[in-house]
Amino acid sequence: MDLNLSDEQRLLRESAERFVAESYDADHRRKMANDPLGFSPAVWKQFAELGWLALPIAEECGGLGGSAVEIGILMEAFGRGLVSEPYIASVVLGAALIERCGSMAQKQAILPKIADGSLKLALAHSERAARFDLARVATTATKTGQGWRLAGSKIAVLDGHAADEIIVSGHIHDHQGPSTRIGLFLVSATTPNVAISDYERLGGGRACNIELSDAQLPEDALLGNGHDALPAIEWAVDRAMAALGAEAVGIMQVLLDTTLEYTKIRKQFGRPLAANQVIRHRLADMAVQVDEARSMALRAALKLDADPVERARAASGAKAKIGKSARFVGEQSIQLHGGMGVTEELEVGAYFKRLVAFDTLFGGSAHHYGRHALLGRPTVPA
Repeated sequence: MDLNLSDEQRLLRESAERFVAESYDADHRRKMANDPLGFSPAVWKQFAELGWLALPIAEECGGLGGSAVEIGILMEAFGRGLVSEPYIASVVLGAALIERCGSMAQKQAILPKIADGSLKLALAHSERAARFDLARVATTATKTGQGWRLAGSKIAVLDGHAADEIIVSGHIHDHQGPSTRIGLFLVSATTPNVAISDYERLGGGRACNIELSDAQLPEDALLGNGHDALPAIEWAVDRAMAALGAEAVGIMQVLLDTTLEYTKIRKQFGRPLAANQVIRHRLADMAVQVDEARSMALRAALKLDADPVERARAASGAKAKIGKSARFVGEQSIQLHGGMGVTEELEVGAYFKRLVAFDTLFGGSAHHYGRHALLGRPTVPA
């Protein structure tokens, strides 16, 4: 298998890295951290002009038909700049679920707007009692004469405060009674009886909790024909984990480069820190972890079109491995910077916070080691 980047992929990487280097400096990140929105609408518009919002969307729906590998290239560049725009929530999760579950009318109405930046989506699926189990959904969607009635609570909705439409999951209760089917519903942020409380995320960006108190929705709020959406949700979350893994690799690379440069100029007892063999060994270990994490993120991206078990094992394996590597690289970077590593003068702490957030998002390493092992068990005949 040829794992070298194509000419188009190299151009995408170069343009993304150049844009991030020019647009995301320390002052911009501090400004976004104090912004109630958490990101810049002007930058989001630039994303649309560059074609990044249309990248994974199918060509027949106004997109560019890019693969998960291109998304990974883009996300690694985003990691270098600690980009806080809602790309994962709106494009990687939201657009993917519309494309997988929506009717043709819904796709044609929504996906072009995502591509041009005029519509932002978010996925509200996680619940307090679920503990990262995607199949555990307590929110209910009851069929009424006018449409649907949603009741329940959602937590940790990425960038839900900024979304124009929120994709909410709920167990379907229709004329046949309660079922095991999970449906996805489009809920406008201005829908009555929908309460959104947002908060700052560790490492930048914002998230929110959502309370649905018998929210009334029209009949066409249901995505598609009401088939069980759980397989699509698992597929979309695996896509998001692969993309977030690539972002973590970009963050780890910045920490490695920053630490390497610092140990060359920081002197102790008249010699640079990098002249110490023990320090060199630590830097080499950090470099190995970054390379291994990059390989796992690429493997997860390449396996996203495989069968569900193979795809899920690749995504969970990458999440677990990259989470462990990210914590190692972050901790070594802070330690080798000494007291400066935890000051606001340097951004080492900000990058480390984003890695800590990555390690827990969609489940930590322990959760995904367990998922990987469970999926690897041979099927026992009934």
